[in-house]
This record gives sequence, C-alpha cells and structure tokens, in this order.
Amino acid sequence: MAGTLPAAGPASAADPQRLTVDLSASEGPVMLGANGALYGLSDDGVPSDAALEPLKITSISQKPEGGAQHPNGDALTVSKSFFRNGGGEINVMMQDIYAKWPYEDLGIDDYLPKVDKIAKEVAADPNSDRFVYIPFNEPDQIWYKLGVSDQAQYEANRDRFFRDWKTVYERIRAIDPDARIAGPNEAAYHTRLLTDFLAFAKRENVLPQVMTWHELGSGSLRDFQAHYDDYRALEREAGIAPLKINIDEYANRRDLSVPGQLVQWVSMFERNKVYANQAYWDAAGNMDGNVVRSNIPNGGWWFFRWYAGLTGDTVKVTPPQANTIDTLQGLASLDTSRRQAQVLLGGSAGDTDVVVDNVSRSLFGRTVTATVAEAAWSGYEGRHAAPRVLARTKVKVADDGTVTVPLRGMHKMSAYRIVLTPGGSGTPATPSVPWTASHEAEEAAITDGKVYTQGTVSNANGYAASGTKDVGSLNQATSKVDFTVTVPKDGTYDLAILYGNQSGTPATQKLSIDGGDPVTLTYPSTENWTYRAKKDVRVELSAGTHTLTLAKGAAEVTLDRIDLTAHTAEPSASYEATLADIGGKPSYDYSSSAGVGTGALVLRSGDKAVFDVYAPRDGYYRVVPRASAPVRLALHGETVAAVPGRPLKLYLVAGNNRVTATAKYAALRSLDVTGDGSTAGTLSYEGASATLAGGTKLVDSAHATAGSYIGWLGNSADSTAEFTVDAPTAGRYVLVVHYAHNDRRDNGHAYNTDIMSRTADITVGDGEPRKATFKNTWSWDDYWTVGVPVDLKKGANKVTFGNATAWAPNIDRIELGRVIG
Repeated sequence: MAGTLPAAGPASAADPQRLTVDLSASEGPVMLGANGALYGLSDDGVPSDAALEPLKITSISQKPEGGAQHPNGDALTVSKSFFRNGGGEINVMMQDIYAKWPYEDLGIDDYLPKVDKIAKEVAADPNSDRFVYIPFNEPDQIWYKLGVSDQAQYEANRDRFFRDWKTVYERIRAIDPDARIAGPNEAAYHTRLLTDFLAFAKRENVLPQVMTWHELGSGSLRDFQAHYDDYRALEREAGIAPLKINIDEYANRRDLSVPGQLVQWVSMFERNKVYANQAYWDAAGNMDGNVVRSNIPNGGWWFFRWYAGLTGDTVKVTPPQANTIDTLQGLASLDTSRRQAQVLLGGSAGDTDVVVDNVSRSLFGRTVTATVAEAAWSGYEGRHAAPRVLARTKVKVADDGTVTVPLRGMHKMSAYRIVLTPGGSGTPATPSVPWTASHEAEEAAITDGKVYTQGTVSNANGYAASGTKDVGSLNQATSKVDFTVTVPKDGTYDLAILYGNQSGTPATQKLSIDGGDPVTLTYPSTENWTYRAKKDVRVELSAGTHTLTLAKGAAEVTLDRIDLTAHTAEPSASYEATLADIGGKPSYDYSSSAGVGTGALVLRSGDKAVFDVYAPRDGYYRVVPRASAPVRLALHGETVAAVPGRPLKLYLVAGNNRVTATAKYAALRSLDVTGDGSTAGTLSYEGASATLAGGTKLVDSAHATAGSYIGWLGNSADSTAEFTVDAPTAGRYVLVVHYAHNDRRDNGHAYNTDIMSRTADITVGDGEPRKATFKNTWSWDDYWTVGVPVDLKKGANKVTFGNATAWAPNIDRIELGRVIG
C-alpha cells in the first residue's frame, strides 16, 4: 500500500508530481453525470439493490422491450429496479430491436413499425418522462456509412440519413409528443457530420434534446476536450442553445473495473458537465465490469461509490499533464454546508503532492484533518473490501491558505480519495496499515507457460492486466509459476491471487511453499482467461525469503499477480458517519477529530445516515455505533436499538449491505464493523433434505457441498422443492440460497457474452411467493449465493422453491440466519 503522510522510507529520486486543487474556483454543482453504463442492468435484481442504489446512477442505456440484440436488459423491465434505487433516466437503444450486429439493414420501411411499437410502449409507461429515445446507433458506420472520405458519397449517404432521421423523429413525436430524442449518436466524433446535422435539424425543427456520440478509443483521454470544445463552438455558430450532452458509450475494456483508469475518464466528463455511460464490452448486469456477481463490490465499484459521495460544487483541478493518456488526473468537490472537500485522483504510479489552494479558515479553521484511502484494482470479478484508510493526519493550513497532502508509492491502477474536514480538537486515530507486497506473474520463474501482453494503449480493447502482462498457457502437466517472496516476520499472511479460468468448471492449482507438501486451490470459473477474478487463501510463513509455487492441477488457470498481506486478527472497518448518505437535515460537528478524524454527524428525529457496509461472506458480524446516545439500525427490513459502544451481532450478506441509522438525538461518529462472517447459530439444509415434486430431481455432483444438488426445478407449476425449516425464534431471517446455472443465448455477437439469469418463486408457509433473481454463475458447477429476507414463525416453516413458467437455478443448499443474532 502507498505510504502517506508522511512518506514511508526514503524519498523518491524523482521529484513528486503535483496535482493542484483550487477550492475557490467552482465549476458548478456536482452532476455525477459520468457514472452511467450501457446494459449495466440485466434483470430486476442484477445488480442487486444494495449494489445499485449507492452509485446514484444518472443515466443508463438499455434495449427496447423485446429487443432481439441481447437476451435481457429490456429498458421497461429493468426500469423498475433502476427507478426504485434512485436512478435518473434510461436511454432506449431503439435499433437493438434487431438481432444482428451490425444491425441488419432491411430499410426504413422495415424499421418504422418497430419504431411505432417502441414509442407506444414507452409512452404508456407511468415513468415515460424518464426515458430518452435513441433512434440510431453509430450511423457513421452502420446503415449510412457517414464516415466515408469521398465527399460526393458522403453527401449522398448524409442526405439519406437526414431523411430517415426526420421521418423517425416525427414518427416518435406523433406517438409521444413529449418525447426526448437523442442523437445522432456516432461511433466517434465527426465535425463534418455534426456541422451539417445541426444545420439540418434546426432548419427542419428536428433537433435532438440530447446530443450523443461515443468516445471509445484510448485517444479519447487526449482528444475529448477538443471534441467538446469544437461541438460547443458548432452550436454557437449555428445559433443553437447548448444541448445536454451524453457520451453514451465510453472507455475500453482495459479501463473498466480499473479505478486508476476510470478516474481519468470521469474527471474529464464531470469537469465539462456532460453525462456519460460506460461501454458494454462483455456481460450485462454488472455495471460494465464494476459489480462482482450481483452484490459484491470490486475496486471499480468503490471508485464510483466515492464519486457518488461528492457533494456541493466541483472545483478546478490542475493535473501535471492535461488531456494526456494514462497520466495522473483528478476531480474535486467542495461542500460549504458540510464543510468538506474531497479529491479523487489516480492513473499514475509513484509519488504525488496534492496541493489544495484557498482552504478557507472561516470554513475549516486553522487545521484540517486529511483522510487518505485507496481503492485498488481487484479485477473485473475480484471482490474488494471497504477501501483501506492509509492515513488520518491533522495538517495546519498555511498562511496562504494552502494544504499539501503527500502521497507516496501510489499504484497506477488504484484511485485515491482525500477528504479534508475541519481539524477541531483531539488527534485522529492512526490507521493500522498492514505490511503488503505484490509480485507479478510475468516476473516470476515460469515453467511451461507463456507471457502475454494485455490492455496496453495500442491494444486498448484488450483486458486489463496488472503491469499489462499475465501468464497463460499453463496447460502442461509440468506447468508452474515460482514466485520468490520475502516477508518481514513470522506469521500468517493473506495471499490474493489474480487469475482467470475459462475451463467451464472449477479449476485447481497446487500451492506449495519451499517445495513442501502441496495444497489444492480451487478457482471458480470466470468469463474468459483474462476476465480477472481473485482467489484469497492464507499461508504461514517465517521471516525471510520463500518460494511460492502455483502448479497445474485440474483444468487450466491463467495468473496475473499475487499479493501478500500480513494477516490481522479479524477484518474490521470504521465507516465515517460524516461521509455516509443522509436523509433529512443532519448537522456536521467537527469540534473533535478523535477516532475516524472526520467529526460526527448529528442526527435528530427525521434524519438518517445510510452506510455501505462490506461483508466478505454471508454470516454474522459485530456492529458497533460510535455515538453519543442510542441509535436505531435498520438492515434487511429489521430495526434494532443500538447502545453506543456495545456490539450488535448482525447478519450481513456477502458484498454490500445498506445499514440505516436513525436517532431522536445522537452525535454519530462511525459505524464499526468487525468479523469474518461467522455461521455459528445459522440454520443449514442440504438439497437432499428437501421434498421434491414434479420433475424436480436430486442430481449427483462432485462440486456440490454434500455431493448432490436439486436440479430440473421449475418449468412447471408442479415442479417444486420444499424445505422444512425449524426456526428457534420468530422474526426476520436472511435466506441464503447456494445455487448454480449457466443459461446463455449465443447469438453470435462479436464480443458480448449473452448470459441469462434465472428466477425462482420463494414461498414461506402460506404467504405470497416472492420472486428472486439468480445471475449466471459462468458454469453449472460453480455455486454462488443470493440472500433473501424472509419472516419465519417459531418452529417448523415450509420454504418452497418453484417457477411455473421457466427453469429455476440448481440449488445446492440453503442457510438461514436471524438478522439480529
């Protein structure tokens, strides 16, 4: 981890880079426009509400209802969960009604009835005012070929497109008079086309309400500012008032999920106050590579959670090099009402001084507390705990109003957050930052394997890899990678392995230390060899140098990097109340910077603080409010009184948990969460204990917990599985379903993986069934979990799974934990 405030060890030979923030130079209110995604949602529940709501998504792009381009992600269907979780607006990619890519060109007469159907369905929706129609997608390449160099051919193609644009525009407006329409939606920015388009659209009264184009090259990090400035100049020359802009596809594969890359894109879009949606390169339903499974954060998710936490106005940030690919960039905000300044930065390794100018003493006082945290890259499918706080330091505001925060040993793929709050009295608690070291697989000793280059600027649409290289082709019996590691002392270390597994089944490797007896590691499936996930194990090492060997086992695994971190007794995190989402009008008290350093949030009746609490696995955790008076905590629909400083035993699901705190009156400093997910006291039932009906069968499997799973469930009202659950007390429980399935539809798309979800209706006793959604697990033999809150009576309860109209997932087992343990 980066050593910060002060620098750890000797100073770097090179002078630190400098990123300057001017708190007096407002750029306008924080817009959060750059957090969107194309096909970010696939189904109601994928991603989960707890993963979606904290991101405060302003726009997403999805296909029309029943569109044939992909098997899921229908705009009206996913709108329920999107709007339920505070989402802004949905762009309807109308041409995704077609099945092929590029879209089959059957002529405008074929398209118009489809346009009519889409417009009628959207107009009839009760939230129709929150949809935006995008009639054409990348017309510069598809159907119209507007990017041709021959001017005469361009003009012929252009005129055909303009005729069709007007026809479709007027067709939509005839059905939905209040429709908002976006376009022209080119695959890249074209001055020639936009000059002509604006003139035509203004003359014919068919101007879009939203201007859209795509930024999909690594060069966009260099060129977007010029594109934006040029477009605004074209508007002025045409006498058109500034239109809302949505860059409705941005970034390459190598950028998605990587905090240090994402901050470069987001900073330039937020600075210019445009909306922007990440591109859909792989699987729908994971916010374009930022949500693991359905509910688990990765490093990219935490970056966007930080972005969603910016409030007030954005302020001017001056990076070392503006508009330069793969360099240190940042964005910052100042909220005068909360007396907080935040800086998000990343994209470069090494040392940086973050210089914050014009820190108002009337707002912050003579000292500030600087809190520094890191969101690291954990892969596309690698879970990431709550970002580790690296430093909490009280800093004097210089006479010229400047505060300098040094960051040392930054990682290129990480993003960092600096929060400045008034210093107050007392001393912030020094964070415990364990020793850690990273080792690239390509730099290790490789036997019968091959080094591959991934995700470089020249191959921007390749997948990200740590150090831009990984090791694959480890498919021989003798294949292995020997890592030489040195640790500072005897003890237990957490070993994190960034890997890929495309075998379609759980794969294994043999881990040995210094040639000792090997231990078998099992790697769940991933989308492909380079869609990186993370395997966590623990090892015992003595002080000094060791060889860690990962040798081929069953199937094949690719290796990117390993991280060794000194193991702490139990995972723990303190969630700052002043940085939580709020409801009502709580006040901010910075009179003391003790503890987490960021002061306290003062809650009164009608106020609330909502925390995003990470759990590495389903189970029980100790939750302690640091408050001046009792508070009430709400989780999974259950509310419990919490006494300050006294631990509560609460059941958390794997991934993100939204915990709400309220009080009659309390100064809440933090919510402290400790534990590793204990299952002591939970109820567990294997699939074999269920009563099966209809065509449902118990199927033998070496990968299921007890050697079998419930299969062939659903697709008929009679095909069910019924568990009898014996609850020791009545109340709210979390039902955790261990499931697997690998439904997908291969439509021959060039790059999207069209995985599909399954659903099951869950009925408790004589209650109404509740539909739960289960995302594809990448293979039939990999078991994931979904947690569903249920109410049980004391004693025997019937819990029945079924699906009358489609197949439900295979079920390995179920667990139940009382929300309040």
